[in-house]
Amino acid sequence: MVQGPSLDFLVPALVLLSAQTSCRGQCDKSEVFVAPSHPVRELQGMAVVAGLVQLGVGLSGAGGALQGRCGPLVLTPVLCMLGFSIYREAALLCSGHWGFALLAVVLLVGLSQHLRCGVLPARLRSLHFPPISRLSILLSVLSVWCVCAALHHCGYIRMYSVPELLLLKTDVNVTLIQPRPVGNSSRLPSPERTEPWLSLPLPGLGLPLLSSQGIAAGVAAGLSSCVSSSSVYVLSARLLKAPTPPAQACNRGLSVEGLGSILAGLMGAPVGVCSSVANACTLGLSQCGSRGTVQLAAVMLLLVGLFLPLIHLLASIPLAVHGAVLSVTYTVASATGITYLQYTDVDSGRNIFNTGFTVFMSLVLPRWFRVQSGFIHTGVPPLDVFLQSCLMLPVFLVGLLAFLLDHTVSGTLSERGLERDQSTMKIRSLADKKQATVQSLEAVYEPCELVRRLLALPGLRYLPFCACRGSQVEKIVVTSPEMFSLLPLHHDGR
Repeated sequence: MVQGPSLDFLVPALVLLSAQTSCRGQCDKSEVFVAPSHPVRELQGMAVVAGLVQLGVGLSGAGGALQGRCGPLVLTPVLCMLGFSIYREAALLCSGHWGFALLAVVLLVGLSQHLRCGVLPARLRSLHFPPISRLSILLSVLSVWCVCAALHHCGYIRMYSVPELLLLKTDVNVTLIQPRPVGNSSRLPSPERTEPWLSLPLPGLGLPLLSSQGIAAGVAAGLSSCVSSSSVYVLSARLLKAPTPPAQACNRGLSVEGLGSILAGLMGAPVGVCSSVANACTLGLSQCGSRGTVQLAAVMLLLVGLFLPLIHLLASIPLAVHGAVLSVTYTVASATGITYLQYTDVDSGRNIFNTGFTVFMSLVLPRWFRVQSGFIHTGVPPLDVFLQSCLMLPVFLVGLLAFLLDHTVSGTLSERGLERDQSTMKIRSLADKKQATVQSLEAVYEPCELVRRLLALPGLRYLPFCACRGSQVEKIVVTSPEMFSLLPLHHDGR
């Protein structure tokens, strides 16, 4: 999986910044509230705390244990909410230019669905060109990007950034498409860049700043990212027709994500990382799930981070293209969640209520608390930030509600899409039973040789990586099984 920032870090960061700059309607007139002098450092501290939470959940084994108790009726609303939670942000990005966003959506759908097989002429079939669906995202982004760059260079359009798009909501006189100026002023002036070509990544503003409210926001972000990442693991396995990740693989993933968030905060990033939903859905469209591709992408990103001109080039991708990619990829997550209902009793009133209630409340409550930002006031500012962050995170809210309702509302195992294994007497999902027959867990989720040797060290065998190791099963090799035909016989037939 490719890691990246998500709403699990953005929402607590916004709550933290709003709590630092306002009194939330509960202060005296004589009390003066001053914005923090280093807000970015406080966000870095939030990212470090979130990474510690992710690392703790992974090393303790809580992530894998909870994932094993999540049946189809928990995964359905969580995966649906993964797709629904981004619709506001996707619409905001697409509003940068709806024409280019529509063009990108049409290209994405056409290349990934209508031209899935990638029919080639007879002369080119011997080249073993990969199907067009594998390159659908890349070809669509490059095509629309080139068109936008050409029109922007000629002065026909001007692409706006996210802060400018937010300002456009209050200024109806500003248009996104500006007419071409007359004369030599048709080309927009570009600011001179004096940055060096090669720049080593170093901490920017110093060490992260830990505050009580920042710690509360980091805990909320860490818990929500654990729920989101665990769901993305199952989503990726479902799209690639692989078995459901075992508990130790989930714990390893959460632990590594925690290390990534801690490193991101120490290096100056204001948010941490978790599994990218867009990347998981892209794997479903391209059907190219390989560790080699992720490792190659990591090396390329490290190289890009060293060269500032390449960063500026990637940053010039229009926001409308990003919105189009999110609009197409996140729909795959919602549709994949619906497929888990086939293992349950869809006519059960229990299942209908649980699914509908969790999805609807997870959409309504974050919206209401976003408007009523000063509703929660317990007298303890860190607790206010924690509760406000949790109630504004749709994925965390839907995961909590779905898990509680599925385990508290009475229902049979078959009604919930579960069964009891007669050999081990453990309850498992019917979806896991179907997927496990395709590939073995060891062939898919076994770590590389270097990681296996690291986990096998005597000092690390139990602590702290005991939850990241698979259960060792003793294999008894029978060279010559005892058979009656192999017993010696006497001459008299005995």
